[in-house]
Amino acid sequence: MSVQRRLNVGFLALLVLFTVLLLVQFGLSTRMRNQHEHAIDRANRAEVANDQVLQRMTDAETGVRGFLLTGEPIFLEPYEKGWTAALVALDEMARTIGDDDAAQLLGREREAVHAWLDEYAAPIVAAGSPDHDPARAVRGKEMFDEFREVNAAVNGAVERQRDRALSAAASTRYSLDLAATILVVAIMIIGVSVARTGRRELLVPLERLGMTIRRLAEGDRSARAEPVGADELRTVVEALNDLAAQTETLLAAEQARAARAGLRQAVAAEMQEMADPAATGRRIAELIAVAVDAAAVHSQMVLPGTSALHAHWPAAVVDPPADQIAEVLAAKPGYLRVRPDGGIWLGIGGDTDCAPGYLRVHRPGAPVWAEDEQRLLAGVVREIERALRQLSLQDKQARLITELRMLDQRKDVFIQTVTHELRTPLTSILGYTEMITDEDGGALTTLQQRALNAILRNAHRLHDTIGDLILLDRPDHGTTSHTEALDLAALAHLVRAELANAARAKGLTVTFDTDEGWVRGDRTQLQRALRKLVENAIKFTPDGGSVECRMTADDRSVAVAVTDTGIGIPAEDVPGLFTPFHRAGNAMDQAVQGPGLGLAIVRDIVRDHNGTIAVQSVVGRGSTFTLTLPACPAPAEPRSPAHV
Repeated sequence: MSVQRRLNVGFLALLVLFTVLLLVQFGLSTRMRNQHEHAIDRANRAEVANDQVLQRMTDAETGVRGFLLTGEPIFLEPYEKGWTAALVALDEMARTIGDDDAAQLLGREREAVHAWLDEYAAPIVAAGSPDHDPARAVRGKEMFDEFREVNAAVNGAVERQRDRALSAAASTRYSLDLAATILVVAIMIIGVSVARTGRRELLVPLERLGMTIRRLAEGDRSARAEPVGADELRTVVEALNDLAAQTETLLAAEQARAARAGLRQAVAAEMQEMADPAATGRRIAELIAVAVDAAAVHSQMVLPGTSALHAHWPAAVVDPPADQIAEVLAAKPGYLRVRPDGGIWLGIGGDTDCAPGYLRVHRPGAPVWAEDEQRLLAGVVREIERALRQLSLQDKQARLITELRMLDQRKDVFIQTVTHELRTPLTSILGYTEMITDEDGGALTTLQQRALNAILRNAHRLHDTIGDLILLDRPDHGTTSHTEALDLAALAHLVRAELANAARAKGLTVTFDTDEGWVRGDRTQLQRALRKLVENAIKFTPDGGSVECRMTADDRSVAVAVTDTGIGIPAEDVPGLFTPFHRAGNAMDQAVQGPGLGLAIVRDIVRDHNGTIAVQSVVGRGSTFTLTLPACPAPAEPRSPAHV
């Protein structure tokens, strides 16, 4: 039987015995005590009633005797009260006597009472005069003496009834006390047995188990608990031992993993420094040799922009066979081979980002390389490959940066050349075309006038484009000149007046909702930025659409939002929207003219004024460009001469 079942049976027995003890002490004992007390009470009441019978009959006999001596009827009053009370007391005794012998004696006593009353006292009382017959008096005395003898016998029977009740009560109390004692002893024996079983089968083994757990917690991974005690506890001990064994295995694996990670991190750190490639190669070879207890390490890796780097450890070690080197260099990436001579070969690189190399680790006398050692060396090779790829990327990045700088310089030279070479002839074209248009050389036909207007329009557009290029290419980005406090609302209304004809030509509804908003900056540049935003809104809004300019201002900033109902901007074009020469795909599809410089110019102007610009757009529904600049206090109005 298991300890759990034994303890369950023991606790159940304790519960049953304790319940029986409570029933005996508080149930059966109380009931028996009540029964005995009731029997004793009946005997006591019977004794009292019997005494009452004797007392009342004595009163009646005294009254009759007094009547016989004096002849006075007054002496009959005790007689009447006495015999009536005696009969009542006899009835009370009949209800309280429970003993058969006492009941028989009570019947004789009742007969003696009635005999004295009927044969002696009643005739004397009925005659109404004293009867001096000596024989009757003697007979009355004899009858009363008989009554007294029977009364005394009844008294003895009642006392015996009470004694029996007392004896039964004492016997019952002794039996109950004995039963309670036996139950208490049984409870104590079972309790001690349960406690001993718990201590022997649970507490002592648990204490040993706790000591084992403490040893494990202190780092003694070899600590194991002895499987003793109950079956349940044996199961726990075996589970703990299994857990300790698994923990020891996991800790060993974790230590090995940490060692592998430490070696890989050390190799990666050496590869990152690479101040002296030859010294770095030797240190890496030494780290690998120490980690796997190798006798020799050889490696070859190709650094970007240099020839192959050969490294070995120790310094006097002999080079590996050339045919084996050739085999590794010709193999596919991820090559790993263990040779019978105790050497393990791993390929380094061998792809487009990393030129092929090799790592050879030799450990004679131990040709078997464990799986974790092979994983360790493979991880080291991956770290070397990752570092070589990073070096390759850095080399490519450096070359790319150099090329980009050269391209940027060429771009600057190109823009300067183009703008310089185009402005001079373009000025001549504009001057002579305007002169011809003014008919300085004679009257023009309608066709000639239209042709000259087209030349002027496109020449002006080319002139504006050259101006934008010069503005983007100016060397003073990030600075503003001629700064002053400006009312941005006034500049916005100037822009509205400049572009009114262009908006009217397309039938656009243009609304300006602007309040006073003061900023500090360059008047010309800020007006150009606002004009570029409104020009774009007009340009990209179909005929009949609307353009709205709304300005809000507070103590910290002034914001101008230009909203149109134009073609919108695709989401993929938004990130490059403020890049020079960038044009949205739908704008090119719909052949909307423009070099893609306007928003880049706006961005530069806003940035020069420490502001920001943002865009929200939905294709087919329109766009909103929001320009935000730092606010400044409005200038104080000059005083009139009258206040000076």
